[in-house]
Amino acid sequence: MRIATLPALGLTIALSATALAAHAASLKEAADVLGASTTQSIEYSGTGRWFQFGQAPAPSLPWPPFDVSRYVANIDYVNAAARVQIVRKQQIEAGRNRPLPTEQRADQYVNGNVAWNFAPPPNSAPGTAPVPSLQAAAVEERSAEIWLSPQGFLKAALAHQATSKASKGGAEISFSPDGKHRYVGTLNAKNQLEKVQTWIDNPVLGDTLVEARYSGYKDFNGVQFPTHIVRTQGGHPVLDIQVADVKVNPAVQLPVPTEIASAQAPAITVAVNQLADGVYYLTGGTHHSVAIEQKDHIVVVEGPLNEARSQAVIAKVKETIPGKPIKYLVNTHAHFDHAGGLRTFVAEGATIVTHKDNETYYKKVWAAPHKLNPDSLAESRKTARFETFTGKHVLADKDHPVEIYPIADNSHNDAFALIYLPKEKILIEGDAYTPVAANAPIPTPPNPYSVNLYDNIRKLKLDVEQIAALHGPRVVKLADLRAAIGLQETAAAP
Repeated sequence: MRIATLPALGLTIALSATALAAHAASLKEAADVLGASTTQSIEYSGTGRWFQFGQAPAPSLPWPPFDVSRYVANIDYVNAAARVQIVRKQQIEAGRNRPLPTEQRADQYVNGNVAWNFAPPPNSAPGTAPVPSLQAAAVEERSAEIWLSPQGFLKAALAHQATSKASKGGAEISFSPDGKHRYVGTLNAKNQLEKVQTWIDNPVLGDTLVEARYSGYKDFNGVQFPTHIVRTQGGHPVLDIQVADVKVNPAVQLPVPTEIASAQAPAITVAVNQLADGVYYLTGGTHHSVAIEQKDHIVVVEGPLNEARSQAVIAKVKETIPGKPIKYLVNTHAHFDHAGGLRTFVAEGATIVTHKDNETYYKKVWAAPHKLNPDSLAESRKTARFETFTGKHVLADKDHPVEIYPIADNSHNDAFALIYLPKEKILIEGDAYTPVAANAPIPTPPNPYSVNLYDNIRKLKLDVEQIAALHGPRVVKLADLRAAIGLQETAAAP
């Protein structure tokens, strides 16, 4: 999908007199108050909180919070480019037993239609130099953040024939830069920008509202800028920053790295590893699925990431087990990286098997508009079918029965499931335990999610021989899980 972004605004200043004449006085006054016409770049920094979008510990709860000790945003309005640096550490919510928080450093970029990160390679030694990695899926969101900023919104409004109408003592300004994405901003009586809204695509939520609220305006080097920024996405905060410093028109140079300019998004691949008769481990990339052949249909465990991934999984399942429909898609939990492809399976005709607590949430969010990037469910207009559980649930079959159990008391997610194949003695799970590569050191201290998973296995009296984790490089034995939580030596690598 080609993501449309606002063009560089190099001609905005030259055209500003004509543009201002065509727009409402409130827009002109706001641009003057915030110095939009003279601001070509900006840097703002502060501290506060960041929230992990799409990773709520329960469907009814907000995104989990992280303390932010450093937040720096550099924006080049002329070239539609930006860099955001964040130093953060997860907060442990009351009553949750999470892994020991460690400091995370994010370094994120966008320039036009290209987005990338700088970070050390995965599993590299401490002190390894960062390298760039393409982030094609992040372009739309990062570009939107440029034009959500106060000066960015007003510059874009001037350049794109914004309309203005009175609104509660101020004015509402709206425009579309490309005929697809819409921006709506609210000015107060002082012609300060208080709120900006836009909508971007998300595989789970569809057309997703992103809203920025600004308050506590202060003069920074002759330009008014808010001292408090709160950004929400999908109905919950994703950023809450107290701004301490603002630099106006700093030198901001964010060229696309050569290796990124020539990079292509990785091809979607699905490899098939037969774990037992009629049981297939479908791997590739960061997220995996499992297909189980039953008498006259197929059960697939997990539809992760997005439509493209699920379409590739569906195609590989049909190739591997021809002539049978996919009747069930078993979903382990509602985190977006594990639920992003569910809509594709609904369009395929599958019934979604998930914890009861997820059903209402999925019905609500899937009813939202999906117009920015219509997927197969939006086009088919099929109604989702659910089969839910709160305790043991069985998809019966003479040869390959599938047992599904809630993972009790796991702080990763409150509506969390594991899948067990009793005849094959295979456990399938995602996020409770991620195996390390063969002969790699075992992380310490033990992950509490993995400790809890093992406790659930024992309490349920499951006879597990293999674990097909939905993340990680390999299928492992129960002994590997025991070793990961400090109970015994690891099993020999297969």
